[in-house]
Amino acid sequence: MTTPQEELLPTTSRALLHRIAVAQAEGRAPSLVAAVVRDGRAVWHGARTSVDGEEPDENVQYRIGSVTKTFTAVLVMRLRDEGLLGLGDPLEKYVPGTGAGEATIAELLAHTGGLAAESPGPWWERTSGSLRPELSDVLGEQPLLHPVGRRHHYSNPGYTLLGALVEELRGTSWEEALRREVLEPLGLDRTGVRPQAPHAGGWAVHPWADVLLPEPAEDLGRMAPAGQLWSTTADLARFAAFLVKGDERVLSAESLREMRTPAAPAEAADVMSGDAYGLGMQIQRRHGRLLVGHSGSLPGFLASVSISVEDGVAAVVLANCTSGPLVSGVSADLVRIVAEAEPRIPAPWRPLRDVDPSMLELTGQWYWGTYAFALRLTADGLASLEPLSGNGRRSRFRPNGDGTWTGLEGYYAGELLKAVRRPDGSVSHLDLGSFVFTRQPYDEAAPVPGGVDPEGWRGIG
Repeated sequence: MTTPQEELLPTTSRALLHRIAVAQAEGRAPSLVAAVVRDGRAVWHGARTSVDGEEPDENVQYRIGSVTKTFTAVLVMRLRDEGLLGLGDPLEKYVPGTGAGEATIAELLAHTGGLAAESPGPWWERTSGSLRPELSDVLGEQPLLHPVGRRHHYSNPGYTLLGALVEELRGTSWEEALRREVLEPLGLDRTGVRPQAPHAGGWAVHPWADVLLPEPAEDLGRMAPAGQLWSTTADLARFAAFLVKGDERVLSAESLREMRTPAAPAEAADVMSGDAYGLGMQIQRRHGRLLVGHSGSLPGFLASVSISVEDGVAAVVLANCTSGPLVSGVSADLVRIVAEAEPRIPAPWRPLRDVDPSMLELTGQWYWGTYAFALRLTADGLASLEPLSGNGRRSRFRPNGDGTWTGLEGYYAGELLKAVRRPDGSVSHLDLGSFVFTRQPYDEAAPVPGGVDPEGWRGIG
């Protein structure tokens, strides 16, 4: 049950229902189910179906395809956080002899390992995994199509390799590691590698007639880490909340933030469309907001999880058809509907409990050359440097405890900010990665690189 503060307005709920009804009708999906999460809690569930009296609820399983990849990425990040591997390590260090081992763990997570998109041989999604019992059967004789690390090329076999990596370092199956380390701690008891009743059947809808054909539900075998899972809107709603806030029993919020950060060079078309890829997570710009998550498809099923971290809203959409509604667009629309109709109410402003006077002294206006910036202390204990004109480089900085600050994002990510003081203790200037910030433009009293013309500022007569 939701509290009154958590419930959506009736008009918002109706708009959500209208969106999925249009998607199911125009996409000709046998059924379509959806859920919305706000501030970590499921606040809405909706469904549309072609079968009278059998509307699926939030506990009916659907196959989720490549949304599975995010689960696999969580397992890999756990290994990294435990010190069992480094993201920059080559796969060969842990799983030798694959022919693709020069690719690093991070490159495999981000689909920049140079691997083929699909496994050789018959269509792997529609045939038994027993046809591909070994990694060599999944990769083929020439697994690399592109130079390692040079471009983003989506690869299902790459996630098979990551599943093998998990098995090698855990000494158990990918399925068992997933169950023990992710599904059980998060309470995702309706998520697994095989369907459990009640579950939807997968269908193909004829492109030119309103008739159906059942799709086979194959066990993918070695390819399971790329797309095997079945789940529900209720479970994926909980998983979406976890992907934002983290859970120390599974993975920290900091590591999840790393997963949500672009990690792959974008193709030209991706730059134009606003798409990127992190570590096991898709990143998209839709309706003027940044969405993270993943989409998935297998014969008979479509799935999408979209999350706006800034708005605190996520949406899950599942359908049981091979093609039809663009579920990633539907989930993005559900996020937009809630975020626009019921924008997040900010927490009350509160003053800082205490502040270091030496830091307070640094706040205010600074100049890099003739560019004006403002340095502020924020309620979360960070500092922010922002251009006063609205254009230019900006970043937040975390304190290091020794009077210096480290940039967290953008151009200044990882760069050191420090105050340089005169012999009398007064502040001369700020040094940010060798850039000199002064209280006045080209302050002649500060060590401005290149010096300041002794005649000073002048007009043109």
